[in-house]
Amino acid sequence: MYLSSSRSQDTATGVRRDRARAAGGVVTANVVALGLVSLVTDISSEMVTAVMPVYLVAGLGLSILQFGFLDGLYQGVTVFLRLAGGHIADRFAARKKVAAVGYGVSAVSKLGFPLIGASVPGIGTLLAVDRAGKGLRTAPRDALISLSSTPESQGKAFGVHRALDTVGAFTGPFIAFLILSAVATAYDAVFVVSFCVGAVGLLMLLLFVRDRPSPASERKAASTRAGLRLLRDAPFRRLCGCALLLGAATVSDAFVFLVLQRRLDLAGHWFPLLPLGTAGVYLLLALPMGLVADRVGRRTVFLLGHVALGGVYALLAGPVGGLALLAGVFVLHGTFYAMTDGVLMAAAGAGLPAPLRTSGLAVLQTGQAAGKFVSSVAFGWAWTRWGPERAVMWSGAALAVAFAVSAAVMGGARARARWGR
Repeated sequence: MYLSSSRSQDTATGVRRDRARAAGGVVTANVVALGLVSLVTDISSEMVTAVMPVYLVAGLGLSILQFGFLDGLYQGVTVFLRLAGGHIADRFAARKKVAAVGYGVSAVSKLGFPLIGASVPGIGTLLAVDRAGKGLRTAPRDALISLSSTPESQGKAFGVHRALDTVGAFTGPFIAFLILSAVATAYDAVFVVSFCVGAVGLLMLLLFVRDRPSPASERKAASTRAGLRLLRDAPFRRLCGCALLLGAATVSDAFVFLVLQRRLDLAGHWFPLLPLGTAGVYLLLALPMGLVADRVGRRTVFLLGHVALGGVYALLAGPVGGLALLAGVFVLHGTFYAMTDGVLMAAAGAGLPAPLRTSGLAVLQTGQAAGKFVSSVAFGWAWTRWGPERAVMWSGAALAVAFAVSAAVMGGARARARWGR
């Protein structure tokens, strides 16, 4: 009993210290710890993500339409789990515990891939389990980042976290490449190493990340209904709607790199290196874009990031080839992520009440995940029907419409008051 009380006091003292540092504009130790956990976890997850497209299409012989469905499942299966995880995390002040379950589920799922072979239902199930883990952990993790920072420094905090996260995203594909280079198509080795690294990330979370204690009144106020009632707030509702709409026009990374591989006629064992270009640019720009978002407005930066994505589509569907195509896609794709990923969470987190911070971010992420599910299935169908270049052109047209609608919807006076500009 004494040990439990002492531990709680230590946690509360650490949280107060972090709040004081955040008030002084310093990124807190909790944000850095969460970033390091994400760094290690992303090494694990990106090892698998980097090889999965070529593993499924070239290794197991799945069609592009089948891959589109599985990729959509990978993106969208987390829809309802995000809401459930967000509610539990707020209701029981258990953000760290819910995140830990998510990290653990994702790590264990990697061990299943060597056992199921080419079974499409089996692959779909494991992808669903892996994404279920991501769905459970993402909103609690982002809520802890937001709650460990002041409203004025949300972009900076998320920028630091995403920069550390991207170090893992950069390292994971490189490790996968080294494994495949050493042992040809030894995808099983990639999955086993991924599990081991993911287990280390989970241990780091348990040891070094502090949860935010919540008063009983805050926990009582948290409910699924209260979380959904956040959508009554017009600026937040508009942000969620625009995230869904723009997500539905965002071609997944897997398809971007598959199109790029085909345009450049790259051998399969080089495929895991393609995400490194995007990750490298994202790593360099994540913190600067977070600082810019805090200064000029998170809404503005988030929207302009989709202009960079439109540039990616133009390059993939255009006549440019060779190194110019490769460099252009990497720069624009990495810029897109630096201007949208953490910036969107910072924009929402600054305006959400603390008792419902996790639930609100889960609602936002749910809309975005639903949009990406639609995008992947639609792109796989369009590629099968018209080929990759025309599928990219249609995605570009959809993005232009989504951008125009989002710019109009998020441009009202209340939105400017909430997000700055």
